[in-house]
Formats: sequence, C-alpha cells, structure tokens
Amino acid sequence: MKGARKQPAHRSFLGRHRWIRFGLLGLVALIGIVIVLGAVIKIRSDRLQAHLAPFYVTSGLRTTGTPGEVVRHELLESSVPGGHGVRMLYRTQRGDGSYTFSSGVVYIPNQLAAGKPVVAWAHGTLGLGDQCAPSRTSNPPGTMPGLAAMMQKGWVVTATDYAGFGTPGDQGYLVGGDEARDVLNSIRAARQLTGASADVAVWGHSQGGNSALFTANQAASYAPELRLAGTVASAPAAELVPLLNEQYGTIADWVIGPLVGTSWPAANPALHPADILTPLGLRTYPTIADQCILPATIEGLARTVLGQTFFAKNPVDVPAWRAMAQAQSAPQLGLGHPLMIVESKADQVVLPNTTALYIKQASGDGTDPSTLWLEQVAHQDIPDKSAAQVIDWIGDRFSGQSVSSNCNQPLPVAPYAGPGA
Repeated sequence: MKGARKQPAHRSFLGRHRWIRFGLLGLVALIGIVIVLGAVIKIRSDRLQAHLAPFYVTSGLRTTGTPGEVVRHELLESSVPGGHGVRMLYRTQRGDGSYTFSSGVVYIPNQLAAGKPVVAWAHGTLGLGDQCAPSRTSNPPGTMPGLAAMMQKGWVVTATDYAGFGTPGDQGYLVGGDEARDVLNSIRAARQLTGASADVAVWGHSQGGNSALFTANQAASYAPELRLAGTVASAPAAELVPLLNEQYGTIADWVIGPLVGTSWPAANPALHPADILTPLGLRTYPTIADQCILPATIEGLARTVLGQTFFAKNPVDVPAWRAMAQAQSAPQLGLGHPLMIVESKADQVVLPNTTALYIKQASGDGTDPSTLWLEQVAHQDIPDKSAAQVIDWIGDRFSGQSVSSNCNQPLPVAPYAGPGA
C-alpha cells in the first residue's frame, strides 16, 4: 500500500496563509456587515427612543418621598400572553440614602385575584445605554423568561431596569446594594399598582443573579413588610474576584470591562480607570459601555482577534479594584433563605467553576441551596431553558412546601481553587 504523498512545504505554508487571509477577510466582512446592520438598527432605535423619551424625563419630579412609590405609569403597547404590561417610573434609593428614579415594567395577569404573590425579575448584562433598558425596547415582554406561565398562575411579575438604566444618572452595574434596592422598590411599586400580596420571590440571571442574592440579603432590613418566599440565582456573577481573574485576557475584557470601568468609579471615587486600562482602553471604554450587549460583544470579538488589549493589568491585582470586586461579590444568605442556583456546565461567561465555588461556600454556610445544572446550554439561554423548573420551584415556595436540597450531592464541576478563592 502506498503511503500518502507528502505535501511540499511551500504548499503547506501557502495553505495556512490562505486560511489566515480568508480569516482576516471574513473578519473584515463581518465588521462591514455589523456596521451596516448597526446603522439600520440605530435608525429604528432612535425613532423608538424619541417616541419613548418624554416618559423617562425625571426633571421636575420630587425625588424625596416613599421608596417604591410609582410617579408615572402607562399601558404597554406590546401584547402580553395572558395579561398586560404597565411601564412605570418609581422612586428608589442609592447606597448613600439619596433618592433617584428607576424605570421598569409590571406584568399583570388577566385573572388577577386578591392576595396573589409577586415575582421580581432582575435582568442580566445588557449594556449601559438607555436604549438597551428592557422597558425601552420594542417588545419588553420578549425580555422576560417564563412570562406566559407566570401569567397563567395569576402571579404579578415586576421587572426593574435598574436606576440610571433608561432613566437619568449612572447605572450601578454590579453594585449589589444599589441593584437590590431597585429590585425591592420595584416590588413595592408593583404592589401599589396591583394590590398584590406581600409574598414575593426574586429571580435573577447573570448580573441579575448577583442582584437577586443581594436582594435576598437585604430584604428583611430594607423592606421588612415583604415576605420573601425564595430566591433563584441563574448563572450568578457571584464570585467576582475569581471570575475577573479567570476571564482576564479574553473577549470579556472588552465586553464587561467597559461596564465595570464606568460603573465602579461612579460608585467609588477612589477607583480610577487609568490605573488599569491601556491607552486604547481608556479612549474607547465610555463608547463601548454605552452600546447594547450584542454590538459590544461583536466589537469585543473583533478587537480581541486583532490583538488589541483593554486592560493594562489585571484589575484584581490592583488593591483598590480587588477590594471593590470583593465588596460586590454576592453575600452568603445563611439559614432560613430558600435558594435555588441554576448553572450550565457550558457557560462561557459566568464560568461554572465560580458558581460551584459559591455553591460550596453556601452549603458550608448553612444555606443548603437547591441546584440545577444544565448541560450544553449557552449563558444567555439559561433562563429560558430552565424557566419551567424555576417556576415550579417558586410555586412550591409560595405554597409553603419544604425545600428539597441536593446540596449534599457531588458538584458536577470542580469549584474554582485559584487566587482569590
């Protein structure tokens, strides 16, 4: 049998060179397509935002007052399966106690009955531009997982945008206390509009998973009138030091880095982006942060492929930034807090080993969480793929059933054990 003919070295090199060339051409073509599509999307978005803008104007509104008080509301034009939606502005608070406003949507079932509970949804990373806020999209109900099933159960669902996201001011992106107050005050707003009961559950994904855990931690002290039945944290950005450390040098630098570089210094004046960013990163981060997540991700991919670097140094190696990451990592809840954690083994954004670390620590802290591990599910698809199980779990908490934990089972992913663990 004759052996395979060896390919000449020059042909092998040219073959590799051709693939490199095609790869670069493909990247250039992708960037061109993104620019064209981005221009079309921007035209449509600008028209929508111009139509919606008057609703979000807060000048002239009295800031001081009752947290959670609805100051403006209107019926959503989008259809809601089994119910209707109400866009709202409501009063909330920053960490320093000052008052501000957040926007959001309350979804109300057609068969609303007295005493029905509230589910508060905390969304994941979407960017910082006002046009990216869920209540300002062309179809807000489309951003809410499991909405039809919850409307069928007669639950009221509230979905905050977070203060400064859609409304004037700075969004406290991954600033847990600020986001927790936004979630809790969205529940108060929903109850004002619907007369719903004080029984509530919180469900958040990614950034919102972190928000949900902070919400559960602060609910009793900040909103003692509420009865928190349970909390669901889906792919939560819970362990920020390990997560930032592991994602350092990846596309996440260009996607998440601008958001953190914008939000954290606004919340903590001791932080300076120039201490951690390259000159290119320093020039571009405000513009990238103002994009919505899809175009920001595509731009981040292109910049990564081109070898451009965002961070001059790992933020967690800089003491002030590391301290901020530790402060904004999700708290452990302890005994008496029913908790469900959902994660995918294939998550490339919130890495599964960091979620496993939080679960391990929660189990040791007595929280005893229920866990749901998905297989080949991408980060952004986790809420939809797990919605049925999550809604069942929440329903059991509302009905007073005892929590069945599987925390004593071996974790399918080894917990993060590197620096910062």
